[in-house]
Amino acid sequence: MSFGFFGIQFGWGLQMGNMSAIYEYLGASESELPLLWLAAPLTGLVVQPIIGHMSDRTWGPLGRRRPYFLTGALLASLALLAMPHSSALWMAAGLLWVLDASVNVSMEPFRAFVADLLPDEQRTVGFAMQSAFIGAGAVIASKLPGWLHDWGISISTSVTRPIPQTVITAFTVGAVVFFLAVLWTIVTTREYPPEDLEALRRKQSENFGHIWIAFREMPARMKQLAFVQFFTWMALFCVWIFFSVAVARNIFGATDTHSELYERGMNLARDCFAQYNFVGFIAALVFLWLGRVISAKWIHVVSLLLGGLGLTSVAVIREPWMLLTAFTFVGIAWASILSMPYAMLSSALPPERMGVYMGIFNFFIVIPQIVVAIVLSRVMEHFPQVNRLTAVVFGGVCMLVAGILTLFVRSTEVAPRRLQMVAEEEGMLPTMTPPESPITPE
Repeated sequence: MSFGFFGIQFGWGLQMGNMSAIYEYLGASESELPLLWLAAPLTGLVVQPIIGHMSDRTWGPLGRRRPYFLTGALLASLALLAMPHSSALWMAAGLLWVLDASVNVSMEPFRAFVADLLPDEQRTVGFAMQSAFIGAGAVIASKLPGWLHDWGISISTSVTRPIPQTVITAFTVGAVVFFLAVLWTIVTTREYPPEDLEALRRKQSENFGHIWIAFREMPARMKQLAFVQFFTWMALFCVWIFFSVAVARNIFGATDTHSELYERGMNLARDCFAQYNFVGFIAALVFLWLGRVISAKWIHVVSLLLGGLGLTSVAVIREPWMLLTAFTFVGIAWASILSMPYAMLSSALPPERMGVYMGIFNFFIVIPQIVVAIVLSRVMEHFPQVNRLTAVVFGGVCMLVAGILTLFVRSTEVAPRRLQMVAEEEGMLPTMTPPESPITPE
């Protein structure tokens, strides 16, 4: 069910670790980077709620969500193949729009897919499993350019070939992995038809105005989580845009994108991305157990506070091993970000609107990224003392704020049934008949 996310995150991992460098290879300035990254949040803002609305109303030979998995995977793989062959800044920026739109077509229904197929008491574990596959894909994607260099592929650049061969090869591998991983989920899983096909046909005639109606009728818990998501994704966007080039420019002191020093800085940054994704993978596996005995809310509070401390520490640390340690804490936060908000949210959503609400929830992921892109580009243009590293530290402060705001999300204590299930699995209690009321994973 979740294996497709291995491929999706493989594609995202290549993008997060390399796009800022690709832009700088092609001549982008520091203040232009946030605006060049606008493709990701803007496409998500438009595509995800529309795809969620459509997938709620789809049923065919491939089911409800799987047609979107397949379409997005095919288009995203083609964009990954083309991206590292960009010869101009406008070409790379245009391909990023195509890539992000395509990834969003595949990714948005995956959240609803897990919620569709799992009962309430399994969703925390289900989203944690999804997070584990995300971590595994991102680790390999982050390390791949460095591994390719170790295997003899060149990292040199020139005016005629501005992007290293290691990056070109990594994106090619990523295109294949993306498509095959999503195809695996499509082939090996099944979806259950709606109980009332006639009602579904009536819903298909509804227009996109129902997205606005759903937005106005958002559950209270979703509104509370919106503030948490807003600050969380401000933090992550700062890291994705600026950390890799901050290591090369501000920590290693490289002034030339074609220098060996710049590439050494980029390789350390990729190692840090691999570190947080690897730790995220391990943490997600731990959450598979922890989520059965501790509420998703408290897992998320602690994880975000650790991640915020890791990012803010970048202001003073310079040794490579210390940077890797800081990103260990970021990895714990990353595993929680990919699973716990959805576990808290899904039990509060009506099943017939699961897809559209997962799409609307994405508003609170992409709008803060748009704000960061527009504001930071202007600030950096007019205040030279605000550099790439400053932006990363600002992201850490935002993540600390998100952790504090999570404390105010309404939730319940860990369900007695879940504690009973754990006890039964450990052999401490005989198996008992489950209660009639559903168990919520908040």
